[in-house]
Amino acid sequence: MGAKAVHEQVVVVCGASSGIGRETAKRFARAGAKVVAAARSDEGLETLEQEVRAEGAEIFTVHADVTRYTDMEMLAAAAVERYGRIDTWAHVAGASAFGYFTDLTPADIAQTVNVDLIGFAYALKVAIAPLQADGGGTFIAVSSVAARRSLPLLNIYSAAKHGVDGLVDAVRLELRHQKIPVKLVQVMPSTINTPFFNNARTEMGVKPMGLPPFYPPYVVADTIIYAAAHPMREVLVGGVGKVLALSQRLSPRLTDAIVGPMALSVPGQKTDEPKSPDDANTLFDAERSDNRVEGDFKAMTQPGSLFTWFDTHPRARVAALACAAVGAVALSRRNGNGKPETNGIQSANGTTDTYDTQATQNLDDAEPSHLAEPVVKTIV
Repeated sequence: MGAKAVHEQVVVVCGASSGIGRETAKRFARAGAKVVAAARSDEGLETLEQEVRAEGAEIFTVHADVTRYTDMEMLAAAAVERYGRIDTWAHVAGASAFGYFTDLTPADIAQTVNVDLIGFAYALKVAIAPLQADGGGTFIAVSSVAARRSLPLLNIYSAAKHGVDGLVDAVRLELRHQKIPVKLVQVMPSTINTPFFNNARTEMGVKPMGLPPFYPPYVVADTIIYAAAHPMREVLVGGVGKVLALSQRLSPRLTDAIVGPMALSVPGQKTDEPKSPDDANTLFDAERSDNRVEGDFKAMTQPGSLFTWFDTHPRARVAALACAAVGAVALSRRNGNGKPETNGIQSANGTTDTYDTQATQNLDDAEPSHLAEPVVKTIV
C-alpha cells in the first residue's frame, strides 16, 4: 500500500498546541496538506491557527482531550465531516511528571498513564476506521527513546512509552492479519528542545530538563512528514537516541552504569530554576501551557541530526554507503600487501629497483601536521 503525496493528504495532528506537535502541524500546512489540529489548550490552538493562516495555508482546529474517548471520536468525526476522509493521523500528545517514583503522587501516576498510554490507545482505536475508509492510511505514534530505554526521574513516562511500543507492535500484527490497510509507524525522539520541560509537573523542587544534547523540534516534524508519505516501521530521531537504544539492546547493565549517573547527578535532569508541583504545568491544566515550538535549551541544542537526515533520505544513504564501500575497496587494494607504494626503476642489469615514494618526498614541501589534518564536525 502506497501513501499519497503530502499535499494530497488530510492530516490529523493530535497534541498540536506546542513543541513537536505545533511544528508538525505548521509544516504539514506549508506542504499543502489539509490539517486538522487538536489539543487541550484553546489559546495554543488559536495562536496556531493565526500563524498558519498568516502564511496563507489551511488549518482547522478542534479542542480535544486524549484522555476522553468521546473527544477522540468527535475529533475523527469532525475531520471526516470537513474533508471527507483522514489519510494520516499523527499522535504527538504527551505530558509528564518528573521526580523519584517514591515522591510521585497517585494522581501524578494515573494522569501520566492516562495521557501517554490510555489516550494514545483511545486515539489509535478511533483512527483505524476512518484511516482505512479511503483505501488505507497511516497512524504515526510519536513516543520517545524512553520507549526503548527507561530514564530515572521520568519513570512513569518511560513506562507509558514502553506501553505504546508494545501496543503498536501488537496492533500492527493484528491489522495485517485482518487485512486492514492501515500502516503503524513509531517515531521515537531523543531529547528535543521544546516546552515539554516547562509544561511538565515536577516533584523535584526545580524545573526539569532532558539529558543533552538536545535536538530541534523541526527534526522530528520533518521525520513525521516523511513518514506520512513513506511509511516505515519505526525511526529513532537523533543519533544519541540510536546509540542509547543500541547500547540497551547489547548490554542493559552497561547502559544502567552510563545512564544512571548521567540522569541522577547534578545537574542531570535538573535545572537550578525553582519550581513547585503547584506551578504551571499541563499534566492537569492544559490552559497553563507554554505554547511555543522551542524550549529554553537552545545553547545545548544541535543544529540537526545527520543520522536522522539519512533515515529520511534513503537514496543519499545508499549513495554514501556505496562511496564508503568503494573507498574501502580502493584502500584495501592499495595497502593489501602491507607494503608502501613503490615505483619501479630499471637498472643496468635488467632488474627493477624500487623506492618508497613516501620516504623520498621532499620534506621542504611537507605541510605542518596541524594544518594537514582537517577538522571535521559531525552532527549525529
